[in-house]
Amino acid sequence: MERQHVDVLVIGAGISGISAARHVLRDNPRATLVVLERRARVGGTWDLFRYPGIRSDSDMSTFGFGFHPWRGARILADGQEIRGYVEDAAADAGILERTRFGRRAVSADFSHATGRWTVEVEDEHTGAHESYSAGYLVGATGYYDYDEPYRPEFPGEANYRGTLVHPQQWPEDLDHTGKRVVVIGSGATAITLLPAMADKAAHITMLQRSPTYVLALPEVDPVTSVLQKLHAPARLTHKIARTRNIALQRGSYAFCRKYPRLARRILLGLVRARAGKGVDMRHFSPHYKPWDQRLCVVPGGDLFKVLRSGKASVATDHIDTFTADGIRLKSGQELKADIVVTATGLNVRLLGGMALTVEGRPVDVTNRVLYKAVMLEGVPNMSLVIGYTNASWTLKADLAADYTARLLAHMRRHGHDIATPVATDADRSEFSVMGEALTSGYIARADRAMPRQGTRDPWRLWNNYYRDRAMLQDAPIEDGPLRFDTVGPSGTEHAADAPTSTRVA
Repeated sequence: MERQHVDVLVIGAGISGISAARHVLRDNPRATLVVLERRARVGGTWDLFRYPGIRSDSDMSTFGFGFHPWRGARILADGQEIRGYVEDAAADAGILERTRFGRRAVSADFSHATGRWTVEVEDEHTGAHESYSAGYLVGATGYYDYDEPYRPEFPGEANYRGTLVHPQQWPEDLDHTGKRVVVIGSGATAITLLPAMADKAAHITMLQRSPTYVLALPEVDPVTSVLQKLHAPARLTHKIARTRNIALQRGSYAFCRKYPRLARRILLGLVRARAGKGVDMRHFSPHYKPWDQRLCVVPGGDLFKVLRSGKASVATDHIDTFTADGIRLKSGQELKADIVVTATGLNVRLLGGMALTVEGRPVDVTNRVLYKAVMLEGVPNMSLVIGYTNASWTLKADLAADYTARLLAHMRRHGHDIATPVATDADRSEFSVMGEALTSGYIARADRAMPRQGTRDPWRLWNNYYRDRAMLQDAPIEDGPLRFDTVGPSGTEHAADAPTSTRVA
């Protein structure tokens, strides 16, 4: 089987992959680069999810790329708009022609002797196998399992005669017109589905075990709208909105963590003002502190509008059992349902399930720490793009992509073939990079699948844009923990002598 060699191989053509490819090509214009994508189009998550009303849960001035201005004035955008935006960015950067669609990366192995990765790939359309070698590998698949969502089994669900659907596997032909709908969940997906389905449904109920903090935002950014009416340059408008919203995100998060009681009073007060007297506040009064779980945002207060209209309702209770025509709750209340949507969350899987080895030895990602939140200890020539959980994903993806591009340019200028972060046991904590962050369901499940949290810089993940920007964009590339090697005629010079550099598990 013929093996194609490229300088850089990017796995994934969603937001992270397109950002990585664009930054690498900006700083390394002569580099050969290929993007592998399982799906038939770019967009990643935004091509996968097709449920009604799917939209961003972060403002588009920060969720959009720093290098490709978001030109709309709406604060949140729907999934189709976002996918189109990602495709436009990929086309403008010349990435579409470098992307191989329908390809699933099966395994990747690094050899110090050659300073290259060997990546085995399956063409999921034909079943054919392909092989690539690459000097540098970028894992840009996010951390969702695209094949299997998180779907707990509920008592008695085999007796249910209606339609049961998970948002990740939404049928294109599902018609909810005139149907009674129950959405199980209280996160961003459930809160999006309620107003999106309420107009056509006979009635829709959000069934939650516990409430979530909800914040209503304007549908349109007033500052951006004014600047657009004044015909300000798109890049200037984008920069102003992005700079302001990064500060607002960081400031509001820090305020909530430092003053949780005051933040709770403010958030619940805003809900009361939006929801009106007819909404029971116990459905919107969480038992945890603000930002222990991700805050849910609703554009224009659309959730509260459908609740006030009577087309939708919220039930806070536990499921006793499914019945033939709905769900009976622990309280004894019965919810009749023609359609039940299990908005129960997502499973976590790094690198799209690709097997990762160094010199043939498996890499246990869950026992490694991240260097500068981008590279895995002991794994040479690889970046792993993981976005923020407490701010817009893309902010971190852009920083990781920029750092990767700078690293590759530095290696080229100085004649380095291999870059390996080397940690000690003292750098590694018992928590994962998610373990000390948020407490929502998928975050808790991610704790069992993600790298460890570091105990100190540059191994500690801070989830702080300003701190990360200084570390990834401004700090020198060469430091103690990042070791550089060259490949000579007889193999690697200054070869990995520290056991952590290629350590197993």
